[in-house]
Amino acid sequence: MLTDLAADTWALDRYRWTGTTLLSHFLNGEWFSVHCFQDAATGEPLRWYVNFEKPFLRRPGIGIDTLDLCLDLVVTPDLSGHHWKDHEEYAQLRRLGVIDDYLHRQVEQAKGRAITMLDNRTGPFAGGWSIWTPDPAWPLPELPAGAEHVPDQALR
Repeated sequence: MLTDLAADTWALDRYRWTGTTLLSHFLNGEWFSVHCFQDAATGEPLRWYVNFEKPFLRRPGIGIDTLDLCLDLVVTPDLSGHHWKDHEEYAQLRRLGVIDDYLHRQVEQAKGRAITMLDNRTGPFAGGWSIWTPDPAWPLPELPAGAEHVPDQALR
């Protein structure tokens, strides 16, 4: 997968999310997003996940695009502990030139901001955000036509 990313030969694939509910918080202009994985049956938080990525781009009528930078912070449900994930993949992307010095500096700065939010219980880590659930009467969303086409600017 990493060599495909470096060679710009990767492709999107269809995948249906199952097993958990995922509540995602994308912060405008930020180099990470915060996700709360919940038990699909009970809504109980299972873990938090901070995904380091390029700032999202809005795609009107479709959603958002971003580019995962392969470094993650996994946080316990009660926010009391965390560990880093995928350091090896991140280092490989650095060696392959996918993550250049500029991107690396952005990620390093974002790591500090994410940890500060976690430690101070601010942003997505504040209050009861982890127990939010959608109205059960809402229909299951579907991707609109054309959502699988990635615009060039999402990759840069």
